[in-house]
Amino acid sequence: MCNVLQIPRSTYYYEAKEQEKSEDELSAAIIEIFHKSRQNYGTRKIKVELKKRGLIASRRRIGRIMKENGLVSKYTVAQFKPHIEKPNESNVKNELNREFNQKEQLAVIVSDLTYVKVEKKWHYICVFVDLFNREIIGSSAGPNKDAKLVYQALSTIRTDLRDIQIFHTDRGNEFKNKLIDDALETFGIKRSLSMKGCPYDNAVAEATFKIIKTEFVKGTYFESLEQLQVALVDYVHWFNHIRIHSTLDYLSPVEYRNKDHKKIV
Repeated sequence: MCNVLQIPRSTYYYEAKEQEKSEDELSAAIIEIFHKSRQNYGTRKIKVELKKRGLIASRRRIGRIMKENGLVSKYTVAQFKPHIEKPNESNVKNELNREFNQKEQLAVIVSDLTYVKVEKKWHYICVFVDLFNREIIGSSAGPNKDAKLVYQALSTIRTDLRDIQIFHTDRGNEFKNKLIDDALETFGIKRSLSMKGCPYDNAVAEATFKIIKTEFVKGTYFESLEQLQVALVDYVHWFNHIRIHSTLDYLSPVEYRNKDHKKIV
């Protein structure tokens, strides 16, 4: 074939060797990105991270290399859906009204809780998410699903709570009670509750916990509450500073926030 094309045989061997080298480099990068994502990224996000490194590859090619190296994202496994509890009958309105894309930091904070197995007992995680950049600004873990757990998460927020305009949640009794009401009133935070029996009104919090259940909880054995608390802090830091989000143009929440601040300046 080299004779037909009138090219030296050495050219063929050089190109073949370069292609093999390129494939090895790409595979190494994909493996590294996958493990740095804590085995969470699929082909779409890996493609974005490769582009940042100057490496271009189709999702099909990335998928092939992942399969060859036994890389399976945690998102390929079906998710467990917890049971629905009876909601409270508060007459607080849904002030958010599904306006999940907020243009200002701390304009709306949403929250929810999820279940985590510690030893052989159920424990719970509560997080506060800023709708502006999907950043987890507050979190807590404890043995009981109650107002105290929510209050603890509120207390971890490292900003002036008076800057928060609206606090939106579902109608769980742990969110609508005297302890939380008093705290919100103290800092002048307006209350908002989802409509009864409508999880879509708190879709971002629901989606965030689906991520947490898949990326943080699934496949992890926690021996104690202390271990869970330390691991949660570590995960939240990774979630905010490193994990890229498709809704944020594939930036991390902190990168998105800093980019917005630069625009203002």
